[in-house]
Amino acid sequence: MDWDNARIFLAIYRKGTLRAAAILLDIDQATVGRRLNALEKSLGARLFLRTPSGYMATPAGELAVTAAEKMEQAALQFQREMQGIDNRLSGSVRVTTSDTMAAHFVIGAMQRLHVMHPEIRIVLSTSTSITSLTRREADLAVRTLKPTDPDLISRHLTRRSMGLYATPAYLKERGMPTPGNGLAGHDLVIYQASVAPRHQEKICLEPVHNARVAIEVNSGMALIEAAGLGMGLAELPCHMADNDPRLVRVWPERVDQYDVWLVMHSDLSRSARVRAAVDALIDTFPEK
Repeated sequence: MDWDNARIFLAIYRKGTLRAAAILLDIDQATVGRRLNALEKSLGARLFLRTPSGYMATPAGELAVTAAEKMEQAALQFQREMQGIDNRLSGSVRVTTSDTMAAHFVIGAMQRLHVMHPEIRIVLSTSTSITSLTRREADLAVRTLKPTDPDLISRHLTRRSMGLYATPAYLKERGMPTPGNGLAGHDLVIYQASVAPRHQEKICLEPVHNARVAIEVNSGMALIEAAGLGMGLAELPCHMADNDPRLVRVWPERVDQYDVWLVMHSDLSRSARVRAAVDALIDTFPEK
């Protein structure tokens, strides 16, 4: 099995359809199908069952995953190491972060990077999912969780505060919440459990067992917008919500905090363009 076939096999295994695998690899669907057929023929084994819901790995396919992932790790390590010794201030740097951090911090840092080094092409992705740096899905990540992978380098960028917010109209209708009663009589705007599991139990250190959830979202921008439209109480970063004219602070003395981390793979620490992006991000997040 060569690496080109292995990466197509892994894409089908992870995405479940030829179409999704083709999109992931940026090649056409017919090529994915032909390469899979050629791979199965060369191995003399059926790797997937074609089902109405997608491609399901056979026992032979499950065995092939381990070998293919070892090939992937070796290929990605080679790629990282070659990029790590690249001294050119040009080429692509892939950055991932949340939509709110992108809007309020990261894009500004990338704009300054572009002014200083216009030959560096920035590829910015926003998501609440944890992008894999070891699989080269990104070169740099700005996250609120410190990674535990020993191959990743993390730097603390800043600590931010969160408070409880609502619109004046909402508070006029429902009244101020009472601490200690589980936010009884109030509606909530919260993250989906897959994004912030703690929101199912508490917001801004207050239990929520007596409240009604009005909406669950999976992005920070949606969270702020729903709160700004008066759908309910929301736990929001103070540096954003304090500047939103639609919102007022509830319980100003109540503060929760979160940390922001810059994460990269250790193999990329010597890449000139990655280091330039790192420096731009660090300058954007002065320690407070």
